[in-house]
Amino acid sequence: MIEIDFKIAANKTELYRQLASQIRGLLDGERDPLANTANLAAMLYHALPQVNWAGFYRLTGDELILGPFQGKPACVRLPLGKGVCSAAATRKQTVIVQDVHSFPGHIACDAASKSEIVVPVIHGGRLLGVLDIDSPVNHRFDSADQEGLEALVAMLVAGCDW
Repeated sequence: MIEIDFKIAANKTELYRQLASQIRGLLDGERDPLANTANLAAMLYHALPQVNWAGFYRLTGDELILGPFQGKPACVRLPLGKGVCSAAATRKQTVIVQDVHSFPGHIACDAASKSEIVVPVIHGGRLLGVLDIDSPVNHRFDSADQEGLEALVAMLVAGCDW
């Protein structure tokens, strides 16, 4: 159950600290990647303000395939070499796009999305997939989101049997 105190979480650092505490509880004793990515997607979707999609894509061959998510139905297969998710996967680095309509090759699964952050999921140097979060607000994501989400993904990676 999501119990983030938004009055206390007046800043993003505190919000992500509270999320980390909740996610530790969700991951405790569960090592299954499917179950844990599903719970993390749900937690982020419901806890982060101004978000209209949160979920995972897993790397299979030369494409990213839709995994657990929250939000409107999404593109099922994303080819490597096109889009924000592919950029993060290829670079193995978090990508923040303040205006997705200005990103070359952006794949619009939901026309309402205006900004996006994508965090690669890496285990032992191997790319497993990406965490993708969209917002209907331009300039929604910043370095605090990057730091917080990268820490949560690290917890996920450490807590699963990949």
